[in-house]
Amino acid sequence: MARVLVASDKFKGSLTAAQVAAAVSAGMRRADPDVIVDTVPVADGGDGTLAAAESAGFELVPVTVAGPTGEPVRTAYARRDEVAVVELADASGLARLPGAPDPLRASSLGTGQAVAAAIDAGCRRIVLGVGGSASTDGGAGLLCGLGATLFTAAGDPASPGGAGLEDVARIEVSELRRRLEGVTVTVACDVDNPLTGPSGAAAVYGPQKGADADQVRRLDAALGRWASLVASFTGTDLCDHPGAGAAGGVGFAALALLGAELRSGIELVLDLVDFAAGLDGAHLVVTGEGALDEQTLNGKAPTGVAAAAARAGVPVVAVCGVNHLDDDRLRAAGFEAAYALTDIEPDLRRCLSEGAALLEQIAERIAADHLTKEDA
Repeated sequence: MARVLVASDKFKGSLTAAQVAAAVSAGMRRADPDVIVDTVPVADGGDGTLAAAESAGFELVPVTVAGPTGEPVRTAYARRDEVAVVELADASGLARLPGAPDPLRASSLGTGQAVAAAIDAGCRRIVLGVGGSASTDGGAGLLCGLGATLFTAAGDPASPGGAGLEDVARIEVSELRRRLEGVTVTVACDVDNPLTGPSGAAAVYGPQKGADADQVRRLDAALGRWASLVASFTGTDLCDHPGAGAAGGVGFAALALLGAELRSGIELVLDLVDFAAGLDGAHLVVTGEGALDEQTLNGKAPTGVAAAAARAGVPVVAVCGVNHLDDDRLRAAGFEAAYALTDIEPDLRRCLSEGAALLEQIAERIAADHLTKEDA
């Protein structure tokens, strides 16, 4: 009897990871009623990380925090025992903006507040997924949410956001250190950008958050000033550390003042959901995301799943909305094959609106191509 493990990320704008798993399962079972299908929705540290944790048995704990421009938003952290998962995208992400982007004022404060809530509730290990940030504040908001206070030269609290970094003259972290005592922080991070410069947080990601050319230059200078201040305070300059530029500088703040470890987002999520145990006895793994492209090959969820499955000797196929990778690149990344919705429906609008039904058809095709090769 064949056993399939479905471990897909979301199809952004169309299907959640859980909906992808449900559609693949339905199609597989229609093709082979005897097939055993297990599902483990995954994510790479961005949006969908909380859902992946919940599917793995974590409990969602609702909290209200400050959104990226200060408005209250309802988010949650996922908890299992003393481990908490916080998703920056759900607290301080682009999707949480109430209107137009605000690249100079947007803050990561709400993410720090969510982490603080988890710690104050007794969690001692924090896993922080940092994809999808709306801010370029060097992680200053994160620190303030955890109890730090940033002062101007006049002794006033500094303004939020990247522009506020221009006036920070002093850092007070006694409350932050009290809260973090005995707590470990691991950041799910899939970028290696430094904090500043042409490959830094402002230059590379600022335009995605609404910053024009002048604002990018202003933010980059403010981040450099912030990095120098933090280096003077801690005695260590981490401005150029790989990953410091993640989430508008949240990676930098986590490294410099939280003592955080940066890890691959998908590898961290696979550990949390105990993916290795799910591979035991599997004949096939089905993974995927909305588009298979160059970004997929740079540490996104499907390639992380493929690498883990390869170590266990389990073949992997990918499902997606659209595939931009040729067969050679797919095989080099560990995929036996890729199945795209556009293979059976060239109209992208229908792929978005009818994704689940189309994916069920794709799953039937996968079953015919792969499960028949397995012994009953």
